[in-house]
Amino acid sequence: MKKFFVLWVLSAIIGFAQNTTENTPEIKISGFVKSDFFFDSRQVATFREGHFLLYPLNELLDVNGEDINAKASFNALSIQSRVTAKLFGPEVLGAKSGGLIEGEFFGTSDADVNGFRLRHAYVTLNWENTGLLFGQTWHPMFVTDVFPQVVSFNTGSPFQPFSRNPQIRLTQSFDKFNLIAALLTQRDVTSNGPAGFSSSYLRNNLIPSAHLQLQYKSESFVTGAGVDYKSLTPRISTTKNYKTNETVSGLSGLLYAKYVFSGFTWMVEGVYGQNLTDLLMLGGYAVSAVDTATGYEEYTPLNVYSVWTDLSYGKDIQPGIFIGYTRNLGADNKIVGSYSTRVSNIDKIFRITPRVIFNFSKVRFAVETEFTSTSYGKTDEFGKVNDTKDVLNIRGLMAVYYFF
Repeated sequence: MKKFFVLWVLSAIIGFAQNTTENTPEIKISGFVKSDFFFDSRQVATFREGHFLLYPLNELLDVNGEDINAKASFNALSIQSRVTAKLFGPEVLGAKSGGLIEGEFFGTSDADVNGFRLRHAYVTLNWENTGLLFGQTWHPMFVTDVFPQVVSFNTGSPFQPFSRNPQIRLTQSFDKFNLIAALLTQRDVTSNGPAGFSSSYLRNNLIPSAHLQLQYKSESFVTGAGVDYKSLTPRISTTKNYKTNETVSGLSGLLYAKYVFSGFTWMVEGVYGQNLTDLLMLGGYAVSAVDTATGYEEYTPLNVYSVWTDLSYGKDIQPGIFIGYTRNLGADNKIVGSYSTRVSNIDKIFRITPRVIFNFSKVRFAVETEFTSTSYGKTDEFGKVNDTKDVLNIRGLMAVYYFF
């Protein structure tokens, strides 16, 4: 029934697009069908039955001392296939109005694989030098002009910030410079906390996340820098049933650049930040003080950094390579309680991903090998990880696309 409803909605949108008049907005339908076939040399931390890969899992020894997670796997999925409807509307308040809605079959959880879910949904108002966006789209730390061109749906995670967020975004242009300011909530990817992954910690803090970015953009060169602030309220009551409003804040920054020359495209980005769980990166926060009588807690953010670079060449046949590195730097304050992270015992992750993409009109074939090495160890009282041991996963991936 759910799939029938989705098909009915898509048919209605396409029918509407084909019967527009001068009083209705123009709608352009696009998207692609994509099938991924992938092999992993060991068990990995992923979403959606292995489709969205983060990093290899740590050793898990059985009674004979053998690593249970040293088990290969294979899968094939088409859940990244998507449909996009782009809207071009009449002039409103002196601005060009528009919008976009996009969905895919990635589902909202592993139990909902093949389920249709919302990716983007926003309204835009664009004046000559000023743009406003209202709705859900990429977090500003995912720079749409500068992101890894890997075949894998992880798009460079956990080195590249990855999240789509409901937001209000202002873009002010000054010739080739853009000043971007945004206020954001959480939806697709959320922070961790006492109740698990949830948007409630940001909602209960009342103040949305804030982002400010300055970007320079020309035909062959893009560069920019941004700063991001987020504050969470992990609890509204303690384990002893006392009301509490204690918060934990995080400040993050990024620098990025892209250069296009003689058929080559080179990109590089660096991120340093606190409490980046909601961007699919390492880090988070932890309890730094506890009142045993009342249960009141204080928190300290975990610091991480990541750097990545991506180089590609050509158009019809396009070889490329991605290299990423990220490290957990621990906390500034001593940790005395629980962690709210995706994983707390990883020191660093390194990845190198060569690929080749073949484009034939509307059809694309792509092959990629992803080598990801992760250092697991023991976490000390400041959240730093020592006495590490590396585990390696090799993912072989083939993808086939049809664009429309």
